[in-house]
Amino acid sequence: MNKQHIGKKRWMIAVMLGIGVIIEYFDRTNISIAAKPLTEEFNLTPGEMGLLLSSFAWSYALLQIPVGVLLDKIGVKWMMRLGTVIWSLATLMTAVVSGYGLVLLSRVLLGAGEAPYLPAAAKATGHWFPRKERGLAISMFDSESKLSNAIGTPIVALAVSAWGWRGGFFMTATLSILFAIVFWIWYRDPHEDKRLSKEEYDYIVEGGAQSTESAPGGTMKNIKYLLTKRKVWGIFIGFAAYGYSWFLFLTWLPGYLQTEMHMSVIQSGWYAAIPWIIGTLSEIIIGGWLIDHLTKKGYNPTRLRKTFLVIGMLLGLAVIGAVFTDSAKVAVFWISLALGGLVITSSIAFSIPTFIAPKGTVGTLTGLISFGNNAMGIAAPIVTGFIVGATGSFSSAFIVAGIFLIIGILSYVFLLTDLNPIESLDERESGNEQSGDDKNNIKISL
Repeated sequence: MNKQHIGKKRWMIAVMLGIGVIIEYFDRTNISIAAKPLTEEFNLTPGEMGLLLSSFAWSYALLQIPVGVLLDKIGVKWMMRLGTVIWSLATLMTAVVSGYGLVLLSRVLLGAGEAPYLPAAAKATGHWFPRKERGLAISMFDSESKLSNAIGTPIVALAVSAWGWRGGFFMTATLSILFAIVFWIWYRDPHEDKRLSKEEYDYIVEGGAQSTESAPGGTMKNIKYLLTKRKVWGIFIGFAAYGYSWFLFLTWLPGYLQTEMHMSVIQSGWYAAIPWIIGTLSEIIIGGWLIDHLTKKGYNPTRLRKTFLVIGMLLGLAVIGAVFTDSAKVAVFWISLALGGLVITSSIAFSIPTFIAPKGTVGTLTGLISFGNNAMGIAAPIVTGFIVGATGSFSSAFIVAGIFLIIGILSYVFLLTDLNPIESLDERESGNEQSGDDKNNIKISL
Protein backbone atom coordinates (compact mmCIF):
# COMPACT_ATOMS: atom_id res chain seq x y z
CA MET A 1 0.00 0.00 0.00
CA ASN A 2 1.35 3.41 -1.05
CA LYS A 3 1.83 5.51 2.08
CA GLN A 4 1.14 8.71 0.14
CA HIS A 5 -2.49 7.61 -0.32
CA ILE A 6 -3.05 6.29 3.20
CA GLY A 7 -3.85 9.55 4.95
CA LYS A 8 -2.56 11.18 8.14
CA LYS A 9 -5.56 11.19 10.46
CA ARG A 10 -3.78 8.92 12.95
CA TRP A 11 -0.97 11.47 13.31
CA MET A 12 -3.51 14.23 13.96
CA ILE A 13 -4.85 12.05 16.78
CA ALA A 14 -1.30 11.72 18.16
CA VAL A 15 -0.85 15.51 18.06
CA MET A 16 -4.14 16.07 19.89
CA LEU A 17 -3.18 13.53 22.56
CA GLY A 18 0.15 15.33 22.96
CA ILE A 19 -1.55 18.71 23.40
CA GLY A 20 -3.70 17.19 26.12
CA VAL A 21 -0.60 15.93 27.93
CA ILE A 22 0.96 19.40 27.80
CA ILE A 23 -2.13 20.96 29.35
CA GLU A 24 -2.63 18.32 32.04
CA TYR A 25 1.01 18.64 33.06
CA PHE A 26 0.60 22.40 33.32
CA ASP A 27 -2.04 21.58 35.94
CA ARG A 28 0.23 19.08 37.71
CA THR A 29 3.37 21.18 37.90
CA ASN A 30 1.87 24.58 38.67
CA ILE A 31 1.93 23.71 42.37
CA SER A 32 5.67 22.98 42.31
CA ILE A 33 6.28 26.40 40.73
CA ALA A 34 4.08 27.96 43.40
CA ALA A 35 5.78 26.01 46.22
CA LYS A 36 7.58 29.01 47.73
CA PRO A 37 4.60 31.45 47.86
CA LEU A 38 2.34 28.61 49.04
CA THR A 39 4.79 27.74 51.81
CA GLU A 40 4.93 31.37 52.90
CA GLU A 41 1.14 31.91 52.80
CA PHE A 42 0.29 28.76 54.79
CA ASN A 43 3.53 28.64 56.83
CA LEU A 44 4.32 25.08 55.74
CA THR A 45 7.25 22.88 56.79
CA PRO A 46 9.14 20.88 54.08
CA GLY A 47 7.29 17.77 55.25
CA GLU A 48 3.89 19.45 54.88
CA MET A 49 4.88 20.74 51.46
CA GLY A 50 5.91 17.20 50.52
CA LEU A 51 2.45 15.95 51.52
CA LEU A 52 0.81 18.64 49.39
CA LEU A 53 3.05 17.87 46.41
CA SER A 54 2.22 14.16 46.71
CA SER A 55 -1.54 14.57 47.25
CA PHE A 56 -2.21 14.58 43.51
CA ALA A 57 -0.73 11.09 43.30
CA TRP A 58 -2.87 9.64 46.11
CA SER A 59 -5.97 9.43 43.94
CA TYR A 60 -4.05 9.25 40.66
CA ALA A 61 -2.14 6.12 41.65
CA LEU A 62 -5.00 4.36 43.42
CA LEU A 63 -7.30 4.84 40.42
CA GLN A 64 -4.89 3.50 37.79
CA ILE A 65 -6.07 -0.12 37.99
CA PRO A 66 -9.83 0.73 38.12
CA VAL A 67 -9.30 3.20 35.27
CA GLY A 68 -7.52 0.56 33.19
CA VAL A 69 -10.36 -1.89 33.72
CA LEU A 70 -12.99 0.74 32.84
CA LEU A 71 -11.04 1.63 29.70
CA ASP A 72 -11.38 -1.96 28.53
CA LYS A 73 -15.08 -1.91 29.42
CA ILE A 74 -16.37 1.46 28.17
CA GLY A 75 -13.56 2.67 25.92
CA VAL A 76 -11.22 5.61 25.46
CA LYS A 77 -13.72 8.25 24.37
CA TRP A 78 -15.95 8.34 27.44
CA MET A 79 -13.18 7.85 29.99
CA MET A 80 -11.24 10.78 28.55
CA ARG A 81 -14.32 12.98 28.31
CA LEU A 82 -15.15 12.43 31.96
CA GLY A 83 -11.55 12.89 33.07
CA THR A 84 -10.96 16.18 31.25
CA VAL A 85 -14.07 17.74 32.79
CA ILE A 86 -13.11 16.67 36.33
CA TRP A 87 -9.50 17.84 36.09
CA SER A 88 -10.54 21.22 34.64
CA LEU A 89 -12.92 21.86 37.53
CA ALA A 90 -10.34 20.68 40.10
CA THR A 91 -7.74 23.14 38.78
CA LEU A 92 -10.26 25.96 38.94
CA MET A 93 -11.15 24.91 42.48
CA THR A 94 -7.49 25.19 43.54
CA ALA A 95 -7.45 28.81 42.42
CA VAL A 96 -10.49 29.85 44.45
CA VAL A 97 -10.39 27.87 47.73
CA SER A 98 -8.71 29.06 50.92
CA GLY A 99 -6.81 27.01 53.47
CA TYR A 100 -4.22 24.26 53.26
CA GLY A 101 -6.82 21.47 53.62
CA LEU A 102 -8.96 22.63 50.70
CA VAL A 103 -5.95 23.11 48.44
CA LEU A 104 -4.89 19.56 49.31
CA LEU A 105 -8.42 18.28 48.55
CA SER A 106 -8.44 20.01 45.16
CA ARG A 107 -5.16 18.28 44.31
CA VAL A 108 -6.66 14.91 45.20
CA LEU A 109 -9.59 15.67 42.86
CA LEU A 110 -7.14 16.71 40.15
CA GLY A 111 -5.42 13.33 40.47
CA ALA A 112 -8.78 11.58 40.06
CA GLY A 113 -9.58 13.62 36.95
CA GLU A 114 -6.21 13.07 35.28
CA ALA A 115 -5.94 9.38 36.19
CA PRO A 116 -7.54 8.12 32.93
CA TYR A 117 -5.57 10.30 30.51
CA LEU A 118 -2.21 8.58 29.96
CA PRO A 119 -3.58 4.99 30.08
CA ALA A 120 -6.32 6.10 27.68
CA ALA A 121 -3.77 7.78 25.39
CA ALA A 122 -1.69 4.58 25.33
CA LYS A 123 -4.78 2.51 24.54
CA ALA A 124 -5.85 5.01 21.86
CA THR A 125 -2.42 4.69 20.26
CA GLY A 126 -2.84 0.92 20.21
CA HIS A 127 -6.14 1.42 18.35
CA TRP A 128 -4.89 4.08 15.94
CA PHE A 129 -1.37 2.90 15.01
CA PRO A 130 0.20 -0.22 13.50
CA ARG A 131 2.92 -1.86 15.57
CA LYS A 132 5.79 -0.49 13.45
CA GLU A 133 4.74 3.16 14.09
CA ARG A 134 3.77 2.82 17.72
CA GLY A 135 7.11 3.81 19.27
CA LEU A 136 7.09 7.26 17.66
CA ALA A 137 3.36 7.68 18.22
CA ILE A 138 3.62 7.00 21.95
CA SER A 139 6.72 9.17 22.29
CA MET A 140 4.76 12.01 20.65
CA PHE A 141 2.34 12.17 23.55
CA ASP A 142 4.52 10.88 26.38
CA SER A 143 7.35 13.30 25.53
CA GLU A 144 4.93 16.18 25.86
CA SER A 145 4.92 15.61 29.62
CA LYS A 146 8.54 16.77 29.48
CA LEU A 147 7.90 19.55 26.96
CA SER A 148 5.09 20.77 29.19
CA ASN A 149 7.59 21.23 32.00
CA ALA A 150 10.08 22.90 29.64
CA ILE A 151 7.61 25.51 28.45
CA GLY A 152 5.29 25.41 31.44
CA THR A 153 7.76 26.14 34.21
CA PRO A 154 8.81 29.57 32.86
CA ILE A 155 5.25 30.43 31.71
CA VAL A 156 3.64 29.49 35.03
CA ALA A 157 6.53 31.13 36.90
CA LEU A 158 5.81 34.40 35.05
CA ALA A 159 2.09 34.06 35.82
CA VAL A 160 2.76 33.38 39.50
CA SER A 161 5.17 36.30 39.72
CA ALA A 162 2.70 38.64 37.97
CA TRP A 163 -0.63 37.52 39.46
CA GLY A 164 0.26 35.45 42.51
CA TRP A 165 0.03 31.67 42.80
CA ARG A 166 -3.75 31.70 42.31
CA GLY A 167 -3.30 33.47 38.97
CA GLY A 168 -1.18 30.58 37.74
CA PHE A 169 -4.01 28.17 38.53
CA PHE A 170 -6.63 30.36 36.81
CA MET A 171 -4.50 30.37 33.66
CA THR A 172 -4.03 26.59 33.50
CA ALA A 173 -7.72 25.97 34.37
CA THR A 174 -8.76 28.04 31.34
CA LEU A 175 -6.54 25.98 29.03
CA SER A 176 -7.93 22.74 30.49
CA ILE A 177 -11.54 23.78 29.91
CA LEU A 178 -10.78 24.64 26.28
CA PHE A 179 -9.09 21.28 25.71
CA ALA A 180 -12.01 19.40 27.31
CA ILE A 181 -14.36 21.02 24.77
CA VAL A 182 -12.11 20.20 21.80
CA PHE A 183 -11.61 16.58 22.84
CA TRP A 184 -15.34 16.05 23.48
CA ILE A 185 -16.16 17.22 19.95
CA TRP A 186 -13.28 15.70 17.98
CA TYR A 187 -12.09 12.30 19.30
CA ARG A 188 -13.55 9.03 18.02
CA ASP A 189 -12.11 5.49 17.88
CA PRO A 190 -11.04 4.42 14.34
CA HIS A 191 -14.02 2.13 13.70
CA GLU A 192 -16.51 4.96 14.40
CA ASP A 193 -14.62 7.91 12.87
CA LYS A 194 -16.40 8.91 9.68
CA ARG A 195 -13.52 11.21 8.69
CA LEU A 196 -11.04 8.31 8.54
CA SER A 197 -10.44 6.98 5.02
CA LYS A 198 -10.87 3.28 4.28
CA GLU A 199 -7.25 3.12 3.08
CA GLU A 200 -5.91 4.46 6.35
CA TYR A 201 -8.26 2.27 8.41
CA ASP A 202 -7.10 -0.85 6.54
CA TYR A 203 -3.45 0.19 6.95
CA ILE A 204 -3.93 0.55 10.72
CA VAL A 205 -5.75 -2.76 11.14
CA GLU A 206 -3.46 -4.77 8.86
CA GLY A 207 -0.45 -3.34 10.72
CA GLY A 208 -1.51 -5.00 13.98
CA ALA A 209 -3.64 -2.36 15.70
CA GLN A 210 -5.19 -3.47 18.97
CA SER A 211 -8.84 -4.53 18.88
CA THR A 212 -11.44 -2.44 20.72
CA GLU A 213 -13.28 -5.52 22.00
CA SER A 214 -13.40 -6.34 25.70
CA ALA A 215 -11.45 -9.14 27.34
CA PRO A 216 -13.13 -12.40 28.34
CA GLY A 217 -13.36 -13.29 32.04
CA GLY A 218 -13.88 -11.09 35.07
CA THR A 219 -11.74 -8.14 36.10
CA MET A 220 -9.97 -9.80 39.02
CA LYS A 221 -9.49 -12.97 37.01
CA ASN A 222 -7.65 -11.04 34.28
CA ILE A 223 -5.52 -9.10 36.79
CA LYS A 224 -4.60 -12.32 38.58
CA TYR A 225 -3.70 -13.90 35.25
CA LEU A 226 -1.48 -10.95 34.25
CA LEU A 227 0.33 -11.09 37.60
CA THR A 228 1.42 -14.67 36.89
CA LYS A 229 3.57 -13.41 34.00
CA ARG A 230 7.22 -12.69 34.69
CA LYS A 231 7.48 -10.04 32.00
CA VAL A 232 4.52 -8.18 33.52
CA TRP A 233 6.46 -7.98 36.79
CA GLY A 234 9.56 -6.91 34.85
CA ILE A 235 7.85 -3.88 33.35
CA PHE A 236 5.91 -3.17 36.57
CA ILE A 237 9.03 -2.95 38.77
CA GLY A 238 11.15 -1.18 36.16
CA PHE A 239 8.51 1.47 35.43
CA ALA A 240 7.98 2.04 39.16
CA ALA A 241 11.72 2.55 39.67
CA TYR A 242 11.75 5.12 36.86
CA GLY A 243 8.71 6.77 38.44
CA TYR A 244 10.54 7.55 41.69
CA SER A 245 13.12 9.78 39.98
CA TRP A 246 10.52 11.20 37.60
CA PHE A 247 8.28 12.38 40.43
CA LEU A 248 11.22 13.68 42.44
CA PHE A 249 12.12 15.97 39.51
CA LEU A 250 8.50 16.79 38.71
CA THR A 251 7.60 17.93 42.22
CA TRP A 252 10.85 19.15 43.77
CA LEU A 253 13.13 20.47 40.99
CA PRO A 254 11.95 24.12 41.19
CA GLY A 255 11.97 23.92 45.00
CA TYR A 256 15.50 22.47 44.92
CA LEU A 257 16.70 25.37 42.76
CA GLN A 258 14.89 27.95 44.90
CA THR A 259 16.09 26.66 48.28
CA GLU A 260 19.44 24.93 47.77
CA MET A 261 20.63 27.09 44.86
CA HIS A 262 18.99 30.29 46.22
CA MET A 263 17.14 31.23 43.02
CA SER A 264 14.07 33.40 42.59
CA VAL A 265 10.83 31.86 41.32
CA ILE A 266 11.47 33.16 37.78
CA GLN A 267 15.12 32.02 37.77
CA SER A 268 14.14 28.56 38.95
CA GLY A 269 11.53 28.38 36.20
CA TRP A 270 14.08 29.04 33.46
CA TYR A 271 16.75 26.74 34.92
CA ALA A 272 14.21 23.96 35.54
CA ALA A 273 13.13 24.17 31.89
CA ILE A 274 16.55 23.01 30.63
CA PRO A 275 16.37 19.35 31.76
CA TRP A 276 12.81 19.09 30.42
CA ILE A 277 13.86 20.41 26.99
CA ILE A 278 16.64 17.81 26.90
CA GLY A 279 14.15 15.15 27.99
CA THR A 280 11.63 16.09 25.29
CA LEU A 281 14.19 15.86 22.49
CA SER A 282 15.68 12.68 23.90
CA GLU A 283 12.36 10.87 24.08
CA ILE A 284 11.12 11.85 20.62
CA ILE A 285 14.42 11.25 18.81
CA ILE A 286 15.73 8.20 20.68
CA GLY A 287 12.76 6.67 22.51
CA GLY A 288 10.48 7.20 19.51
CA TRP A 289 12.02 7.70 16.07
CA LEU A 290 15.25 5.72 16.57
CA ILE A 291 13.48 2.72 18.14
CA ASP A 292 10.99 2.54 15.25
CA HIS A 293 13.76 3.08 12.67
CA LEU A 294 15.94 0.28 14.03
CA THR A 295 12.93 -2.04 14.35
CA LYS A 296 12.04 -1.49 10.68
CA LYS A 297 15.67 -2.27 9.76
CA GLY A 298 15.24 -5.72 11.29
CA TYR A 299 16.82 -5.44 14.74
CA ASN A 300 15.41 -7.80 17.35
CA PRO A 301 12.61 -5.73 18.98
CA THR A 302 13.00 -7.32 22.43
CA ARG A 303 16.77 -6.93 22.56
CA LEU A 304 16.53 -3.41 21.13
CA ARG A 305 14.02 -2.18 23.69
CA LYS A 306 15.71 -3.89 26.63
CA THR A 307 19.05 -2.35 25.61
CA PHE A 308 17.61 1.17 25.54
CA LEU A 309 15.69 0.59 28.77
CA VAL A 310 18.91 -0.34 30.57
CA ILE A 311 21.01 2.43 28.96
CA GLY A 312 18.39 5.02 29.87
CA MET A 313 18.21 3.88 33.50
CA LEU A 314 22.03 3.85 33.74
CA LEU A 315 22.12 7.45 32.50
CA GLY A 316 19.53 8.25 35.16
CA LEU A 317 22.16 7.50 37.79
CA ALA A 318 23.83 10.78 36.74
CA VAL A 319 21.48 12.49 39.20
CA ILE A 320 23.97 11.50 41.89
CA GLY A 321 26.41 13.97 40.28
CA ALA A 322 24.26 16.82 41.61
CA VAL A 323 25.19 15.70 45.13
CA PHE A 324 28.78 16.84 44.69
CA THR A 325 28.36 20.42 43.49
CA ASP A 326 27.31 23.82 44.80
CA SER A 327 26.98 25.23 41.28
CA ALA A 328 23.47 25.54 39.83
CA LYS A 329 24.83 25.16 36.28
CA VAL A 330 26.72 21.96 37.09
CA ALA A 331 23.74 20.55 39.01
CA VAL A 332 21.41 21.27 36.08
CA PHE A 333 23.91 19.54 33.74
CA TRP A 334 23.82 16.31 35.79
CA ILE A 335 20.05 16.48 36.20
CA SER A 336 19.63 17.07 32.45
CA LEU A 337 21.81 14.05 31.65
CA ALA A 338 19.83 11.92 34.11
CA LEU A 339 16.43 13.06 32.87
CA GLY A 340 17.47 12.78 29.21
CA GLY A 341 18.32 9.13 29.81
CA LEU A 342 15.34 8.30 31.97
CA VAL A 343 12.69 9.59 29.59
CA ILE A 344 13.94 7.26 26.85
CA THR A 345 12.65 4.44 29.01
CA SER A 346 9.27 6.10 29.55
CA SER A 347 7.86 5.83 26.02
CA ILE A 348 9.30 2.32 25.63
CA ALA A 349 7.66 1.19 28.87
CA PHE A 350 4.33 2.77 27.93
CA SER A 351 4.37 0.98 24.55
CA ILE A 352 5.01 -2.48 26.00
CA PRO A 353 1.37 -3.19 27.07
CA THR A 354 0.26 -2.54 23.47
CA PHE A 355 2.61 -5.35 22.41
CA ILE A 356 2.24 -7.96 25.15
CA ALA A 357 -1.27 -7.51 26.58
CA PRO A 358 -3.76 -10.33 25.91
CA LYS A 359 -6.76 -9.47 23.75
CA GLY A 360 -8.92 -6.77 25.33
CA THR A 361 -6.60 -6.05 28.29
CA VAL A 362 -4.36 -3.21 27.09
CA GLY A 363 -6.13 -0.79 29.42
CA THR A 364 -5.96 -3.20 32.36
CA LEU A 365 -2.23 -3.86 31.90
CA THR A 366 -1.46 -0.18 31.29
CA GLY A 367 -3.40 0.69 34.43
CA LEU A 368 -1.48 -1.95 36.38
CA ILE A 369 1.98 -0.65 35.44
CA SER A 370 0.78 2.95 35.78
CA PHE A 371 -0.30 2.16 39.33
CA GLY A 372 3.26 1.04 40.19
CA ASN A 373 4.73 4.08 38.47
CA ASN A 374 2.40 6.57 40.11
CA ALA A 375 2.59 4.99 43.54
CA MET A 376 6.07 6.50 43.45
CA GLY A 377 4.35 9.84 42.96
CA ILE A 378 3.11 9.38 46.51
CA ALA A 379 6.41 8.16 47.91
CA ALA A 380 8.99 10.39 46.19
CA PRO A 381 7.66 13.85 47.19
CA ILE A 382 7.02 12.78 50.80
CA VAL A 383 10.33 10.96 51.26
CA THR A 384 12.21 13.84 49.64
CA GLY A 385 10.40 16.41 51.79
CA PHE A 386 11.25 14.62 55.03
CA ILE A 387 14.85 13.97 53.95
CA VAL A 388 15.31 17.67 53.16
CA GLY A 389 13.61 18.62 56.42
CA ALA A 390 15.90 16.31 58.42
CA THR A 391 19.20 17.03 56.64
CA GLY A 392 18.70 20.50 55.17
CA SER A 393 19.97 19.17 51.81
CA PHE A 394 18.81 17.27 48.72
CA SER A 395 21.97 15.11 48.55
CA SER A 396 20.55 12.06 50.33
CA ALA A 397 17.31 12.37 48.33
CA PHE A 398 19.24 12.05 45.05
CA ILE A 399 21.12 9.01 46.36
CA VAL A 400 17.83 7.30 47.28
CA ALA A 401 16.64 7.90 43.70
CA GLY A 402 19.80 6.21 42.42
CA ILE A 403 19.10 3.10 44.53
CA PHE A 404 15.62 2.79 43.01
CA LEU A 405 17.10 3.06 39.51
CA ILE A 406 19.49 0.16 40.17
CA ILE A 407 16.50 -2.00 41.21
CA GLY A 408 14.74 -1.03 37.95
CA ILE A 409 17.77 -1.94 35.85
CA LEU A 410 17.92 -5.42 37.41
CA SER A 411 14.19 -5.88 36.77
CA TYR A 412 14.45 -5.03 33.08
CA VAL A 413 17.49 -7.27 32.62
CA PHE A 414 16.23 -10.39 34.39
CA LEU A 415 12.42 -10.28 34.31
CA LEU A 416 11.44 -8.68 30.99
CA THR A 417 11.84 -11.82 28.91
CA ASP A 418 10.23 -10.91 25.55
CA LEU A 419 7.60 -8.74 23.87
CA ASN A 420 5.47 -11.55 22.44
CA PRO A 421 1.71 -11.22 23.02
CA ILE A 422 0.47 -13.10 26.07
CA GLU A 423 -2.29 -15.53 25.12
CA SER A 424 -5.73 -14.50 26.37
CA LEU A 425 -7.65 -16.35 29.03
CA ASP A 426 -10.12 -17.85 26.56
CA GLU A 427 -7.25 -19.13 24.38
CA ARG A 428 -5.55 -20.62 27.42
CA GLU A 429 -8.70 -22.21 28.79
CA SER A 430 -9.73 -23.61 25.39
CA GLY A 431 -6.53 -25.66 25.35
CA ASN A 432 -4.82 -23.87 22.48
CA GLU A 433 -1.07 -24.17 22.13
CA GLN A 434 0.63 -22.28 24.96
CA SER A 435 2.65 -19.17 24.24
CA GLY A 436 6.39 -18.96 24.78
CA ASP A 437 5.74 -16.90 27.91
CA ASP A 438 4.25 -19.84 29.81
CA LYS A 439 7.64 -21.13 30.86
CA ASN A 440 8.06 -17.85 32.72
CA ASN A 441 4.81 -18.00 34.68
CA ILE A 442 4.82 -17.06 38.34
CA LYS A 443 2.38 -18.83 40.64
CA ILE A 444 0.38 -16.36 42.65
CA SER A 445 -2.74 -16.37 44.77
CA LEU A 446 -5.04 -13.38 45.15
